[in-house]
Amino acid sequence: MENKAKKLTKKELKKSFWRWTFFSHSNYNYERMQSSGFLLAMLPVLNKLYGDEEELRESYNRHLEFFNTEPHFGGIIGGLTIALEEEKASGAPITGDAINSIKTGLMGPLAGIGDTLWQGTLVPILLSIAISIGSDGNIFGPLFYIISMFVIMLGIAYYLWMQGYNYGKEGIQKLMNGDLLKKVMLGAKVMGGVVIGALTANYVSLSTSMVFKFGDLKLNVQTDILDKLLEGMLPLAVTMLALYFLNKKMKSTMVLLILVLISTIGAIIGIF
Repeated sequence: MENKAKKLTKKELKKSFWRWTFFSHSNYNYERMQSSGFLLAMLPVLNKLYGDEEELRESYNRHLEFFNTEPHFGGIIGGLTIALEEEKASGAPITGDAINSIKTGLMGPLAGIGDTLWQGTLVPILLSIAISIGSDGNIFGPLFYIISMFVIMLGIAYYLWMQGYNYGKEGIQKLMNGDLLKKVMLGAKVMGGVVIGALTANYVSLSTSMVFKFGDLKLNVQTDILDKLLEGMLPLAVTMLALYFLNKKMKSTMVLLILVLISTIGAIIGIF
């Protein structure tokens, strides 16, 4: 076993990061998912660390094992893997199976975190802002979404990639088990709820034209009852109904058809 310490430079770390950023889903397939993209990202690192042909071949095969995670938040696994490969190449008692075990152990939890914070929170927030700006034909709306998405995505991905390398295995375990991650997740859920509420109030429009008559007295259901109980009650009810169907794993197209059917029937019989 070679005991001479091998040290990577920031050049290899950056090259590896950029490869992962742009090619994480290259050759994406059902058998091994992102493994091809992950190996492509690791090539600058592995080629520098392993001079022996057999060791290099083993490292290639190691990272062709099944791998799949959210590419931006999950990029921290890439940085951690580089740190482990660096230690292994320097003679540390780290096996290839241990590296793969850590990768597969982290890819699921980080995928869940990444999907929640990215697709479930950040994307809806940015879209809501962009739609509000661009609804009147302002070209800055879509430009805001494209630029802000790129900047935030790139910043988070780069930071986590480098932190994964700097923290190493112990640091990642502390992050996963600590209170900071729980606070971030809670904050993201709260912010997502606020955004959905704002979108509902601004973009979901539904009212009833029902009027009850008691002799000379007319009672408008919308203005005299619903609006006084809770303004925007019907739009909120429609939103919650759609959310209920989606939580039941119903396809979004089916939910849309149900809402169209309800609206059509309600308009025909004069309720809406």
